[in-house]
Amino acid sequence: MRILGVSAFYHDSAAALVRDGEIVAAAQEERFTRRKHDPGYPHHAISYCLKEEGIALADVDYVAFYDKPFLKFERLLETYLAFAPRGFRSFRMAIPLWLREKLFLKDLLCRELRKLAPDVDWNQRLLFSEHHLSHAASAFFPSPFEEAAVLTMDGVGEWATTSLAIGRGNQLEVQKEIFFPHSLGLLYSAFTYYTGFKVNSGEYKVMGLAPYGEPRFTGLIYEHLIDLKPDGSFRLNLDYFDYCTGLTMTNRRFDRLFGGRPRRSEDRLTQREMDLAASVQAVTEEVVLRLTRSLAAETGMSNLCLAGGVALNCVANGKVLRDGRFRKLWIQPAAGDAGGALGAALAGAHLFRGEPRRPAPGGGDGMRGSYLGPAFPQPEIEGRLRAVGARFRTVSDEELIAQCADALAGQKALGWFQGRMEFGPRALGGRSVLGDARSPTMQSVLNLKVKYRESFRPFAPSVLREEVADWFELDGDSPYMLLVAGVRSERRKPMSAAEAALFGIDKLNVPRSDIPAVTHIDYSARIQTVHRDTNPRYHALISAFRQRTGCPVIVNTSFNVRGEPIVGSPEDAFHCFMGTEIERLAVGNCLLYKEEQDPALKRDYKDAFELD
Repeated sequence: MRILGVSAFYHDSAAALVRDGEIVAAAQEERFTRRKHDPGYPHHAISYCLKEEGIALADVDYVAFYDKPFLKFERLLETYLAFAPRGFRSFRMAIPLWLREKLFLKDLLCRELRKLAPDVDWNQRLLFSEHHLSHAASAFFPSPFEEAAVLTMDGVGEWATTSLAIGRGNQLEVQKEIFFPHSLGLLYSAFTYYTGFKVNSGEYKVMGLAPYGEPRFTGLIYEHLIDLKPDGSFRLNLDYFDYCTGLTMTNRRFDRLFGGRPRRSEDRLTQREMDLAASVQAVTEEVVLRLTRSLAAETGMSNLCLAGGVALNCVANGKVLRDGRFRKLWIQPAAGDAGGALGAALAGAHLFRGEPRRPAPGGGDGMRGSYLGPAFPQPEIEGRLRAVGARFRTVSDEELIAQCADALAGQKALGWFQGRMEFGPRALGGRSVLGDARSPTMQSVLNLKVKYRESFRPFAPSVLREEVADWFELDGDSPYMLLVAGVRSERRKPMSAAEAALFGIDKLNVPRSDIPAVTHIDYSARIQTVHRDTNPRYHALISAFRQRTGCPVIVNTSFNVRGEPIVGSPEDAFHCFMGTEIERLAVGNCLLYKEEQDPALKRDYKDAFELD
């Protein structure tokens, strides 16, 4: 039984293929089209999934879409009626698109599917899952748990913004929901907008900015914006928001409450934005902790699964784990809408078709390290690189690891394109840019000369799983870079009084630990544990680096520049290599040195992509 899952037409379109309940392939459309957060129909992602399985679309038993468009349209109409005549402008803009495309989405999907399989009656093979059920399915069914509580939190699906569910075996049942317009995800997005970042893209910047500030606005948020109950349920005061009726997230009343208009993206960050970020982060953590404590008390379960865009808030996730109400925590790495494609396929397999769950080998999860995207055979890599004018040498596995480890130990930036591409927003050692975590300058070098992005943004450490507890306040798995924990006290370097008094981002250049490139200003780190069984080549590289330096930790950031999707092909990797100050590039067994490349192929990437 093969089920193809699809998410599309909002943001982060994707496709995923499941065979007999086992995940075969999954990818986001943006990696092929090079349009970040591409919302279009995922032609390329679907083609990839079919190619990976070696089948045609007609061989698929069902196609499952990740939400129900009629319910979304119902929300649009009811929201307008509830606020009319306010919001007529946004309603007038939305209705033509809904009437032309989204309301008749089943017809649109059938038309697209018939292009590849014209003889199939797709009306009989097309399934629709609800948005939050798709999220919950993506969290529970690939998890290593036989039973678990499941919490999903995002902006909004059809109506639900927060869902509590119970998973047992191949069953999953939603127990409680919080409905639009009351949304923790939209509250966070409102502050994302207000602090000058892009909604549905810049929320992780707010999380990264928060440690620079003080949560001095939390009182105002609790007093005016959110009514939070002891069990974590909440209601927002809509007098301060514009997302129901307008074209922005917040309104002038919100401006007056926080002392000014929203920051423009090009304006300098001030202490006010840092304090706003710290405040909304603190409120978000409190809401999530109350929800998870209530869920643990009500269900008595020891395992928790998370999905939805808010589950990408790895600081909150780390606090849930340390809170100890749940013994084990598992988070879907593609927690946002892209993961909805996978969840829809899994819901089709287990809930619609009743297929049993298959335990992952070795007691792990079903995501295979999230390495579910395309890989390229070595001969194809060489042909593609030659076609774009790259100069490379092909080396053995041993020489590749040795030379790359030497480059990292020499504090060079290394582009690392290996194996299958990751599914989800994080680079996990398949499509990564790597550096020496011991370097006091690597963080600023990567931000300013490679990523071309804001200097305050922290980088994540990749650490050998067997040594994580020696370096961080974590003794467990974090393979998907979705948990934040502190650097161990013996690895820290206390700041002097003068250093502690520095303003905001000026603190960033103060070395705070033995691994300063991955230590945020609050001594925290967003950790990826690297496992030999899921990524043996990446594990071998870090092991070789450890042999040279005594340190099992390296910097890992996604292989792209600001505003660009993560590289998806060898050509993408070479172009990014030539458009940045990355010094070494490893694509499969091909090794490239920047100084050996044709200078005429250099690209100007600094302003090639708009701010994300």
